[in-house]
Amino acid sequence: MLVFVTVSAAAAAGPGKKAASLQGQASVLTARAHHALLDLYALDTRLQSAQARLASLEAQAGTLRGQRALLTQQLSATRLTLATSQHRLGDNLRMLYEQGDTDPIAVVLGAQSLDDAVSQLDDLTRVADQSKQVVQVTSAAQIRLARVRSSLAARSAQLGAALAAARQTTNDLVAARGQRLAFIAQLQSKQRLKARQISALQLAALHVEAKSQKLQAAADAATVPTDPTSTDATSPPQPALPAAPAQPAAPPSGRSITVSSTGYALPGHTATGMPVGWGVVAVDPSVIPLGTRMTIPGYGEGVAADTGSAVRGATIDLWFPTLAQARAWGRRSVTVTLH
Repeated sequence: MLVFVTVSAAAAAGPGKKAASLQGQASVLTARAHHALLDLYALDTRLQSAQARLASLEAQAGTLRGQRALLTQQLSATRLTLATSQHRLGDNLRMLYEQGDTDPIAVVLGAQSLDDAVSQLDDLTRVADQSKQVVQVTSAAQIRLARVRSSLAARSAQLGAALAAARQTTNDLVAARGQRLAFIAQLQSKQRLKARQISALQLAALHVEAKSQKLQAAADAATVPTDPTSTDATSPPQPALPAAPAQPAAPPSGRSITVSSTGYALPGHTATGMPVGWGVVAVDPSVIPLGTRMTIPGYGEGVAADTGSAVRGATIDLWFPTLAQARAWGRRSVTVTLH
């Protein structure tokens, strides 16, 4: 009987060891899922910035299209002006040709009177001035047209390249975000599977332990008189509670900054639209840019993924799942490492 009880105890220890091993694996999965979630916060912040830049460039492209339409109207008006100027110049040249002598001395010598000479000289001067003005207007319009075309072509090329780069960056970040979401979903699926396996092993361990206690009690009853007052019943082991998110090892050191930190436990979403969670840090973007990964002593790894009206200068707010944890953190000065 003693041998059988020993074997039963060993059998009870088997599921317990497997459960402990699975709990260790579950803790690793929890840590990886938390790290992936922080990456998702950083990606989401970068994606929001890229989308804002793309929207700005698209607005500039709309403005440029409006300028193109205005330029088209101006070009039509310029062409009409050029046609009118050319027609006027032709009329002036025709009039000079019909007059024949255009030399001032010849005009004076050939005039019938002084008034006739003055009138002809005035006509020649007016025609010459008009012809000169037509040439100047035509030349200025051609130069302006060439400059506007060149400037518009350069701006179109620059804006086109910037838009292409912004769209590519946005598409890359959207793809990376989708991959990160799929990876997190895969880890969560594995976590649920591990939890079910752990629960099953814990129930098996409890069943084997209960059976072992019954066999032990039967063996004791067969060898020693049972004393109800001296029975030392052992309570069955309680199922292990889910492990808290394990904090990943501290990353390589980077730039350090001393800030005033405050704990908060408000539900909701971050400034980028993501639901709040452990590792979300509210910052002043002018001091710590959004999307920056950081290590906070006593808290762990976090990412700058939120803002707040009261977060100004060298201050940060750390998210906690409960109000008690936030109050326990309180307000304290810490030196964080940015990387």
